[in-house]
Amino acid sequence: MLTMIGKRLMFAIPSLIGVVIVTFLLTRALPGDPAAYFAGPAATKEAVEQIRRKLGFDRPLIEQFFRYSNDLAHGDFGNSLTTGQPVATEIRNRLPASAELTLLGLIIAIAIPLGVLAATRPGSWIDHLCRITTTAGVSLPVFFTGLVLVYLFYFRLGWSPAPLGRLDVFYSAPPTMTGFYLIDTLIARDFEAFRSACSQLILPAATLAIFSLAPIARMTRASMLAVLASDFVRTARASGLSSGTVIVTYAFRNAMLPVITTLSMVFSFLLGANVLVEKVFAWPGIGSYAVEALISSDFAPVQGFVLTMAVLYVLLNLMIDILYGVIDPRVRLEG
Repeated sequence: MLTMIGKRLMFAIPSLIGVVIVTFLLTRALPGDPAAYFAGPAATKEAVEQIRRKLGFDRPLIEQFFRYSNDLAHGDFGNSLTTGQPVATEIRNRLPASAELTLLGLIIAIAIPLGVLAATRPGSWIDHLCRITTTAGVSLPVFFTGLVLVYLFYFRLGWSPAPLGRLDVFYSAPPTMTGFYLIDTLIARDFEAFRSACSQLILPAATLAIFSLAPIARMTRASMLAVLASDFVRTARASGLSSGTVIVTYAFRNAMLPVITTLSMVFSFLLGANVLVEKVFAWPGIGSYAVEALISSDFAPVQGFVLTMAVLYVLLNLMIDILYGVIDPRVRLEG
């Protein structure tokens, strides 16, 4: 297992270097001039040039890259031109909000149990419900689903609070321990703030759950059907083992490898691409932060966002490899 982890980390280093190079070049190739944007429409040419020199954009591209790489080596992602704050601080403050929303959306999606039930009862109403739900989840855009949920549960029924961030305006944020409000409010024993955080999370998490339900449930169903039709499952059933033992001990464990891969892909995609949900619900996440920086040609936050997502993706793949080794010992032997 340690050898396999070491090999994966060695392969990750060139990937991260490539991400740094590509991100730097792409941000410089974007249309628009950050100096002209922040100088204002009424600024003179001399004022724009002065801001460009101050930001270092007048220097050769290779020199800008080496300065950027040197800053990264010291843990400095630069400062945002829009907010004036360090990018590392902004990402550290916003990443837990996106992670909490994404994780809760995956948890309440109940995609894996639904896929297992559909596979073990093919042709039943559960199987048809799984197909209809997954089709709707993959067909409906997330912003449309979010707007429909807001219209029904906030505007029409009044069951949900106003979609304006992570907490109601009457509550203050808990002391930061993990960055996850559900956990931090429990640690602080602020149960009213915990209730408010839960109520604010329900609709955006449900929006992500409907979207993430489709690929995970479909992959679980297909993988379980393939395993249930295999020879070793038929042998286990012929040996007189109970249906629950066959499904849980033999079929489910062998069907989990492609499901884990799909689950990790959906999580990494949602973590960086749930900006539409964050915009609909005014959620202060990392995705909306990167899009706002991209619109204003603010290079440092965009580069910090892409690099952070790349590091998280590498760590997520490493966790998948470890889970593969735990579930299937043959992976460890091959590694």
